Amino acid sequence: MTEEENLLVPNEEYLKAGIHIGTKFKTKHMENFIYKTRNDGLSVLNIQSVDERIRLAAQLLSHYAPEDILAVSRRENGWKAVKKFSQLTGAKEFAGRYPPGILTNPKLRNFTEAKIMVVTDVWPDRNAVQDAIRVGIPVIALCDTNNQCNNIDLVVPCNNKGKKSLGLAFYLLTKLYMQQRGLGEIPATLDDFTAE
Repeated sequence: MTEEENLLVPNEEYLKAGIHIGTKFKTKHMENFIYKTRNDGLSVLNIQSVDERIRLAAQLLSHYAPEDILAVSRRENGWKAVKKFSQLTGAKEFAGRYPPGILTNPKLRNFTEAKIMVVTDVWPDRNAVQDAIRVGIPVIALCDTNNQCNNIDLVVPCNNKGKKSLGLAFYLLTKLYMQQRGLGEIPATLDDFTAE
């Protein structure tokens, strides 16, 4: 079986979603996932690495009951994706501004307990990441070429700014999580995860 045949979706699907398109900035944390830098200065992520890390993330998540998972997205392009992930898997989600203390302060009205967290971008979602660190739960983060990844337990390299890219990442996470937890086939399409 070739590497191409072994991908979760055909290579064209990844390319069409722009999941591999990074930024003009790259951090030392993300160097290992970068395939090349284009003439226009944009870094391009290795699709094989993206695919591998989505599988790893789903595998890690599958060890947790849905109610123990918290998916967070401050970035508006990820709201529809995390809400659909939550709806189909039963995981908790937080789309929008994440007020600090939700995981650490039981006196808060929206206090939530979780055993693992998924964030769409470590920078806008830094309050959530800080909370996760304080309570000692692992963090899976979708990271672009410009992200710092310290304090992240599992990096999933991808374009974490684009609607199509975020939709595809969460579609695949949902599909794999449901398969691995024995929840059946995913009753949704990629479009159901992608913001308008």
